[in-house]
This record gives sequence, structure tokens and C-alpha cells, in this order.
Amino acid sequence: MADDWRKSVSFSDRLSATSEIAAAYKTANPGCQSSEASKFARSKEETARKEALSLQEYHQICAKTVRLLVSSVESKKPIEDHHVEEHIFPNLPHTGAIIGKYIDAEHFADGLFSEVFRAADPDAQSSHGTPRVVALKMTTPGMERPPHDSEREVRILKGISTAQENNIIVLIETFRQAGGHLVLVFPYMPHGLDLLLRNRRLTPASRRTVLGGLFKGLAFLHSQGIIHRDIKPDNILLSTLEGPAYIADFGIAWSSTDAGSEPADRKIHDVGTTSYRPPELLFGSSSYNEKLDMWAAGCVAAQVVCLNRQTLFDAGDVGSELALIRSIFQTLGTPDETVWPEAERLPDWGKMNFTKYPGKKWEDILPDVEAEGRDLVKQLVVFETADRLSAEDARKHPYVQ
Repeated sequence: MADDWRKSVSFSDRLSATSEIAAAYKTANPGCQSSEASKFARSKEETARKEALSLQEYHQICAKTVRLLVSSVESKKPIEDHHVEEHIFPNLPHTGAIIGKYIDAEHFADGLFSEVFRAADPDAQSSHGTPRVVALKMTTPGMERPPHDSEREVRILKGISTAQENNIIVLIETFRQAGGHLVLVFPYMPHGLDLLLRNRRLTPASRRTVLGGLFKGLAFLHSQGIIHRDIKPDNILLSTLEGPAYIADFGIAWSSTDAGSEPADRKIHDVGTTSYRPPELLFGSSSYNEKLDMWAAGCVAAQVVCLNRQTLFDAGDVGSELALIRSIFQTLGTPDETVWPEAERLPDWGKMNFTKYPGKKWEDILPDVEAEGRDLVKQLVVFETADRLSAEDARKHPYVQ
């Protein structure tokens, strides 16, 4: 009977507690990423739920966590830099850097454990007779934390001999730098899908080109036993506004043939990006498969065909898993084991009661879009992984033909 109180903790209670802890954490740690705050909050809330002997004590433990975080700010205690590992290359200028044979390299992007520079290749020319422009991804393998692994990324990409023709970014070369740095060299792609969506620059034709390239790339990866694990607009690059589109950033990819990847039935949960994470991840699956990529691709497709910068699902300001679950359920309807049979096998399914949302009509979810585009998304964003379109089937969908 001691555990009965846990069943009375509502979805809203847990979401509220997690959000308050995450907000306090961000206040106490200015500049930290939302994903870090959310991870901290989830851990503290789950600990409170496990250790408390009553609902009242659960709320007290959560409130104490918030007070301690707030008091650390009020007392002006020095705050630990939780992102010290991200300040990887403090001696490199943002412009004019020398990286191996590449001079005047210009910084233009950051990853969690990497920085990306743009430079002219002194040994190669473009088809226009001008120096080829490349992107230099600078990493420090010794400072990376799972699932990030740039050395595994190199092994996976080197194993793809037909990358370009299969809409996968080509790894041109790699080299080591003093200080334990590993540099990955790629063709520079001037357009990212995220920015094109934000600026509404896709044409009807380019929408189909982007999705066709995405599905072709995923079909190839999945046929090779590779799961990308971070499909999102930021990781889809275009050489021109009309395409083709290439899948990029394999820093957290998983391969069935790579010794550095986790066992197939014990894969890491901390993959994907906020609003693109599928429900099986949110409920603790460690044996997920390539259909993880297809849910994320469905979320991307929703933006491409209709939503532009707006995501299909909303994880909230701090990227909360509970907020994302609520958004998914409010949009698609709260599933039961009839709709989602595999849910019964998920470690975190059944730990709490959810509000029974009826779900919305697809015409309301994706308004003002042709029926084929709506149907494509509908067949990808499906709870039961076996019922999601495969990448190969998505390539054949009428919308992208």
C-alpha cells in the first residue's frame, strides 16, 4: 500500500515539478543548455518520486531542490561552469584560424562537443575553377561523452563508399591536431534545412526534393545497419536551394557492425533532439530500431510540407520529456495498448496515469497542405514502430515521386 500514493501523482503534477526544477537550474546556471537543465530536472523529480513515502513528501523534496538552486544564486556563490567541456578550442580565432593545411578558416557553427570552420581547400578546385570550400569539424575525442563519439563517426562514414549518390554527406579526409583534436573534413554546404524553413524559402518542388533525398539517405543507412539517431532540420544540408539534400552529422549514429556502438538491446536513451524524439525513447526503450529515424523524419516532413519553422510537437522551453509526451498525446490522442501494443513492453509505460486526450484531426494538424503531403506525415508519425513507413516505402510515397 505504501506505493499507492505514486499512482495519484498526475501527469500535470510531474510536468509542473520538472519544469520548476529545470527553470531554477537554468537560473542557477546561466548559459546552460535546455537539454542539460531538463536532464537534471528529470533526474531530481524521478528521485523524489522513488524516495518519497507520500505525495506530500514528494512535493516537499521537489520544492527543496528548487529552493537550493535559487539560494545558490541569492547567496552569490560561485557557480560551476557546467559547459567547460564545450569550450574546446579557446585559442582559435573565429576568423583567420590555421587548421592543418587550411588557412584563414572561418568559424561558423558549434556542436555540443565540436566547432565547425569554413575554409578553402588549397589542393582542390570546384567545378567552377575556384578553390573548393570545405567544412572542418573540430572535435576532441577525449572530452566527448556518450553517445557522442567522433571516432565512431569517422569509422561509419569511411565505411560508406557511395555516400554522395545516396544523399549522405561525404567525408573527404580526417587528420589529427596537437592537443588530442580530431578534424573531420566535409564539403561545405551553404544551405541548412532549418534556416530554409525559418525563412520559408522552400518551393513546392524543393520540398519534394528535400524529402526524397532524406528518405533515400535513410533507406541506404538502414540497409547498412546504421541508425542516425539525430534526424532534424539542422542535420539536413543542401548544396543549392533546389537540392540535392544530404544527411549530415553522424556524431551519435549507431551501427550494428561497429564495435564502438552499444549492444543492440542496450542502446543509450539520450539520443535525438527534443521535439523529434519518438515515444519509444520517451518511455525508456533501449532496444529501439531504425524506425526511430522514421518518426523524426515524419516530424521533419510535417515542417517541410506545411509547418515551416513550427515543430509538429512541442517540448517546451526547457525541452522537457513530459511536456513532449503531453504534446504528442494532445496531438495524436492518448494511446492505449490497443493502439500501441508494444507500449506494454516499454520500461516506463504504466508508471503514471495520463489524461485521455482524443487527438486532433489531421486536417487541423496540417492545414492548407495537399492531401498526399498530409498522408505521408500521417504514415510516419505512428506510435507502433512496426506500422511506421520504412525509409524505402517513404521513398515510394506519391508525395515525393
